[in-house]
Amino acid sequence: MTAYKSKGIFAALTVLSLGIAACGPQADAPAPDATTGQAPGGTTEGTLVTISGAGATFPAPLYQRWFDAYNREVNSDVQVSYQSIGSGAGLEQYVSGTVDFGASDAPIDGERRQAFQQRFNAEPIQVPMAGGAVVLAYNLPEIEGQELRLSREAYCGIVTGEVTQWNDPVITAANQGVDLPSTPITFAHRSDGSGTTFIFTNHVDTACPNWTAGASTAVEWPTGQGGRGNEGVTALVQQTQGAIGYVEYAYAKQNNIPMAVLENSSGNFVAPSSESAAAALEDEEIPEDFGLLVPDPDNDDAYPIVGLTWILVYPEYDDPQRWQALRSVLEWSLTDGRQFTEELDYVPMPDSVVERVRQALDQVQA
Repeated sequence: MTAYKSKGIFAALTVLSLGIAACGPQADAPAPDATTGQAPGGTTEGTLVTISGAGATFPAPLYQRWFDAYNREVNSDVQVSYQSIGSGAGLEQYVSGTVDFGASDAPIDGERRQAFQQRFNAEPIQVPMAGGAVVLAYNLPEIEGQELRLSREAYCGIVTGEVTQWNDPVITAANQGVDLPSTPITFAHRSDGSGTTFIFTNHVDTACPNWTAGASTAVEWPTGQGGRGNEGVTALVQQTQGAIGYVEYAYAKQNNIPMAVLENSSGNFVAPSSESAAAALEDEEIPEDFGLLVPDPDNDDAYPIVGLTWILVYPEYDDPQRWQALRSVLEWSLTDGRQFTEELDYVPMPDSVVERVRQALDQVQA
C-alpha cells in the first residue's frame, strides 16, 4: 500500500496499473444496524436517497467510479448523480443552491465566494478529494512510438502562439533524432469555464514570461481552438493531426493519446504519471481552507502541471438523511475508495488530510 509522510504532507505513491474497465474487488454491502434498521451512511434500509452534484471534468472518471462502486458495494439505497459540466458551471450551481454538492479544480474565491457568503450567510466548505496532473496530449502520427520532449521555451511558445510548426528549432533542440514534421501546430484549449484551465494557466502564468492572459477558469486565448470539457479537448486532439492540448492525465491515458515529457523548474524533463504528480505535492502544507496551489513545483522529480480537486458542501442541510449519506460517500471515497484513486492514476489524500476533512465535515449542521 501507499505510504505517506506525517504532518499533513504528501509522499510519493506506488503506481498501480490503470483499470478503467475493471470493477475492482466486490464487497458485500454491510448489513443494516439490528437496532436502528439503518444502513451505512445513516439511511433507513429500503429508503432511496438521491444526491446530486455537478462541476469539474478533471476528476469525473474518478467520481463516476467512486459513486458507482459505493452504490454497488456499500449501500444500494444511495444514488449519486454527478454532472461533468466544468468547474465554472459547477461552482455557479453550488452558489445558487441547485445541487447537493459542487466540484471544482479551482478554490472558490472572489465574486463567487462573496455571492455564497451573501446567499447563505456562511463560508463555503471545500474539501480536497484527490490530486492529479494536467498533461499536454498531442496528435503526431509521424513520430508514433517516440518520446516528444517540450522545453519550457517550447510549450510556452505553443500556448502564446509564438511557436507555430512542429519542426520549429525550439522544439527540435530537445528532440535530437526525432524527425519532427513541418505540420502546423493546433493548440486545443477549453471553451468553457474550467478548473483544468485554472490549473494549466496557473502554471503557465508562473512559468511563461510572455503569457499575458493571467490565471483563471476562463481566459482570452491568444491562439488555438476550443473544446468543451476534458472530453471535448481530448476529441479535438484525436481528430486533428498536428494538435496538442491540455487534458487531465486519465483522459489521455484512457484514450491512448501520446503525452509530452515536460521540462520542470529544475530543468529536468519529466513524464506525467501519478508518481511524478505526487512528487509535485510532496512536502506541501495544505492551508486551513484546503486551498493549496502549486503553480510551479520545485521538486527535481516533479511533473510541472499539477493541482488538487475539491468537493464543496454546504454549512447546513435541511435533510439530515441526505447529508449523512453524502458524508458517508465522501469519507468512503477518501478511504476505502483509495484503491480506485490509485488505479485511475490520481493522487490520493494522505491519512492526515483525510482526518482534517472529517473535522471540516463535522462543522456541517443537519
